[in-house]
Amino acid sequence: MAKNKAVVVGALGVIGRKLIEHLGRLGDWEIVGLSRRAPDFDSPATYISVDLLDRADAEAKLAGLTDVTHIFYAAFQARPVWAEHGPPNLAMLVNAVEPIERASKGLRHVQLIQGNKIYGSHLGPFRTPAREEDPPHMLPNFYWDQEQWLRAAQKGAAQKGKAWTWSALRPQTVCGFALGNPMNITTCIAVYATISKELGLPLRFPGKPGAWEAVYQVCDNQHLANAMTWCATDDRAANEVFNITNGDFFRWKNVWPQFAKFFDMEVGDLQTIRLTEFMADKAPLWDAIVEKYGLQRIPYDQVAAWPFADYVFGTDWDVMTDTLKLRLHGFHDCLRTDEMFQRIFGEFRDMKVIP
Repeated sequence: MAKNKAVVVGALGVIGRKLIEHLGRLGDWEIVGLSRRAPDFDSPATYISVDLLDRADAEAKLAGLTDVTHIFYAAFQARPVWAEHGPPNLAMLVNAVEPIERASKGLRHVQLIQGNKIYGSHLGPFRTPAREEDPPHMLPNFYWDQEQWLRAAQKGAAQKGKAWTWSALRPQTVCGFALGNPMNITTCIAVYATISKELGLPLRFPGKPGAWEAVYQVCDNQHLANAMTWCATDDRAANEVFNITNGDFFRWKNVWPQFAKFFDMEVGDLQTIRLTEFMADKAPLWDAIVEKYGLQRIPYDQVAAWPFADYVFGTDWDVMTDTLKLRLHGFHDCLRTDEMFQRIFGEFRDMKVIP
């Protein structure tokens, strides 16, 4: 019988999907996934379809979860304007945690996924390497709202004799596989390269010249799942915030030739384009590629999110966070980013997502 019961919020995203796979392999976890849609793949989790923006729906669906020990929160809803992110994303966290916390007397930990946008990494140059104690950028910032609410909720629970703790992890550009995920640069690169090759083009970097040269970092979703599990089960992580990346830095100009070699392409000159615009008409070509190479029939609008690629490749300033705190507290895993990209592209090929 499983000694831990996890609820993974945002269960079909690039973070939640990998975490569920990871917990399933560990074997001593019972897993419940929360999402708006049902999974279209085999999973060790039981899924509950719930609209976390609807408090009544959340109460009805989650009040029966009476034996949860851990909540992993990795949900996100995008909005057109930055200031509009706050209310819905805070509401989803509250509507997930409160009903479960009320029903599950044995709750031990709530693990929250944030991101480096709390430091203003999306706005322009910021203090680097960013440390956890650095203040947020000019508010509003929904990550800050979520963290302050969680801190207060835990303190209030402790005053009532409840023993659960919390932690927050701040990854940068999580890499892996998930369909319909708005923030997944690995699928964007793989699909962009596949389409470029089919058109007989070299692999050109589509971003800004400054982004080509800038220092950047990413976080492998398996590496993140390892850290999430550690945070949820190690007392040294209780009520702490940690930056989390692969542990190294890179420049796109240094890894791009490796991408070209993987896809058996020539490296082209840098040519800045808006992928959102130039990839908008490629659905028929993608469908033809799927048919030609016998790939999974994944709809074009679910396999890559070009606005996010434009954002990443348009970041022409250094994006660097200090991950020493996580290591000093006891989590020492790390990996090389160039090797991660090669492995993930290979996984896409094995899954028949790309030729």
